[in-house]
Amino acid sequence: MNSFGRKLIGGVLTGVVMMGTVGCGSSNPLDSSSSQQHDASTITIGSANFAESEILANIYAQALSAHGIHTALKPDIGARDVYIAALKDGSIDLVPEYTGNLLQYVDKDSTAHSAEDVYSGLKKALPSTFAVLNQSQAEDSDSINVTKSYSEQHHVTSIGDLSSISGLKVAAAPEFATRPYGIKGLKQQYGVDATLVPINDGGGATTIKALLDGTVQMANINTTSPSIKANDLVTLKDPQQMILPQRVIPLISKTAESDKVASVLNDVQSKLTTQDLMTMNGESINDKESASAIAKRWLQQNKLV
Repeated sequence: MNSFGRKLIGGVLTGVVMMGTVGCGSSNPLDSSSSQQHDASTITIGSANFAESEILANIYAQALSAHGIHTALKPDIGARDVYIAALKDGSIDLVPEYTGNLLQYVDKDSTAHSAEDVYSGLKKALPSTFAVLNQSQAEDSDSINVTKSYSEQHHVTSIGDLSSISGLKVAAAPEFATRPYGIKGLKQQYGVDATLVPINDGGGATTIKALLDGTVQMANINTTSPSIKANDLVTLKDPQQMILPQRVIPLISKTAESDKVASVLNDVQSKLTTQDLMTMNGESINDKESASAIAKRWLQQNKLV
């Protein structure tokens, strides 16, 4: 197994600092050939380019800060390829992740399916320079959705029911083209031929509009999105378990990890639920609250600060 990058160490000062975005690529997601100079007294926490990830990053940052650990935020870095590059080059130390998709990213040959097997496989597959802390019970999976009218008209309740339908288009992020649960997975697992309509909004308003106005027939939307219920969408069953369990988990550089950091973040993980994710996403998407305010309220409600 090749390694990610190396660098970074946790400190013990207080405060949360907002910083700019970062990212650089690599042909191999586990290779690392360089690292950047970094403030050794600060744990820098990144997030992906969707609301839930930014909320989780703020929760981690504020929880650590409340326990005397100096943190900095680099929100909205981008998709997995980009924030993994930031971990490799030392730009960030920590990022909220999801067990199943991360396992498929680092071990394309994994056959794990259950939540516990996925977690165990992930810990084994990661290079020695990185670690995952405790997985939470909170889960936010990718899911394939159609409108209620489309489901009823075509008698579609499971992904495999789409296999006899031609001309299918799916709205999803650009990386859906190569993900195991994306275009290739639809064909290999279910015999579904679909064309990707790339929309890089994390299953947000533009994706929903494309589904509702018929530009696409299906859309990849996270299961904790309030848009599924609000628009009466039908989430298709996945009997082949193409989409693995996606429990929230912190991915951290080993040099930033410490007993104190792990203890604080594992306390957060023990409180986090799927319903919490759905509620916080609604506060972000519907109520337009900031990630910082949502995180602060959740931590206070759970007596973590």
